[in-house]
Amino acid sequence: MQLPELTLPDDPKLAENITHFARALRRAGLPVGTHHTLDAIRAVEAVGFTDKTDFYWTLHACFVSRPDHAQVFTQLFRMFWRDPKQIEDLMAIMLPAMSRLAQSRPPDPGDTRASAALTDGAEPPDAPEDESSEETEIEIDASRTMSAEERLRSLDFEQMTVEEAAAARRMLARLTLPVAPLRTRRAKPSPQGARIDTARTLRNAVRNGGEMRKLSYSVPRLRWPALVTICDISGSMSQYSRMVLHFLHAVANEKGAGWAKVHGFTFGTRLTNITRHFLQRDVDAALAAAGSEAQDWEGGTRLGDCLHTFNRDWSRRVMGQGAVVLLITDGLDRGDPDVLAAEMKRLHLSARRVIWLNPLLRWDGFAPKARGIAAMLPHVDSLRAGHSIKSLEDLAMALSDRDDRGEKDRLHRALSD
Repeated sequence: MQLPELTLPDDPKLAENITHFARALRRAGLPVGTHHTLDAIRAVEAVGFTDKTDFYWTLHACFVSRPDHAQVFTQLFRMFWRDPKQIEDLMAIMLPAMSRLAQSRPPDPGDTRASAALTDGAEPPDAPEDESSEETEIEIDASRTMSAEERLRSLDFEQMTVEEAAAARRMLARLTLPVAPLRTRRAKPSPQGARIDTARTLRNAVRNGGEMRKLSYSVPRLRWPALVTICDISGSMSQYSRMVLHFLHAVANEKGAGWAKVHGFTFGTRLTNITRHFLQRDVDAALAAAGSEAQDWEGGTRLGDCLHTFNRDWSRRVMGQGAVVLLITDGLDRGDPDVLAAEMKRLHLSARRVIWLNPLLRWDGFAPKARGIAAMLPHVDSLRAGHSIKSLEDLAMALSDRDDRGEKDRLHRALSD
């Protein structure tokens, strides 16, 4: 296909700089393609470059398609188009020791991703040598320094750069979520069982003329439970939900993991069944298909209504035979807490275990002050954090130990106080 002719602005460097700016946006995670870049160059040619505000909003209209992309775009715009104050902030993020102001507050996620995309792995400049100062030899003990992978395991998903998020997804793809089988009341023959199979023993005796030559034994049959995941994809949970769904896709496609089936549901303002998308081997294609089907991604939260839809339409289909429910949400619901408590109670009665992953538990002083969290807390078996790779690794402990309660008891005490 032949591309249409493009009349460049008078200064060809402007088109080149817009192209480099588009590449920086793509490295920062924005879905910027070639057609966006061409549209931006055409738009700047039509609007002109006389006013910086007009130039900003022209590029904003061409490159920003989602509300959460606006912050990264704004930071990159100020850095790339030479805002002196923002350049100082960028250097403060890269070299915290150079600025006490940068030490007083951590960088925002948008600042971190924008600076990483703009520098693209470049090394910070060396500090100028002070000839008046005496040469001092500094010895650093790095024996206890964490490796890059160990640091990545404990890093918050929301604070990761684009490169760190890609590395974290590769680590999540290697994680496993084993589960122990369940003993049923049905039995199967066994040469050495703990229980005598009376019926089979008597049948064998009849075949031998009533002579009982050998005892027959049986053991309980084993079956594997199903895993039902209900994941919050509202605006406050967007980054965490993407990582958790990436991990659940690996669990659903793992051979020999033990789960009978992995069911996936997302909710924001409505409930969406994404189970069939887990069957795709390619994780990017699977999550893209799930995102296109879930039209309420990064929207509001109607947790009580969505749980009501699940209990009414899907509970009997997917919750049979002792399914384990994995609920991923921060619990920040603006609906009626009584409705939410009633639906959580019904969900708890239908499941073998309900495990709640809440990324807000990353804060040491977190307390269940929100009404939605207080309504949900009595109806879960275990409450754990879900903000990092390590927290997802610890999820296996909650599955293997039926007495595991995570942070539930601590929050119960905080709620009573």
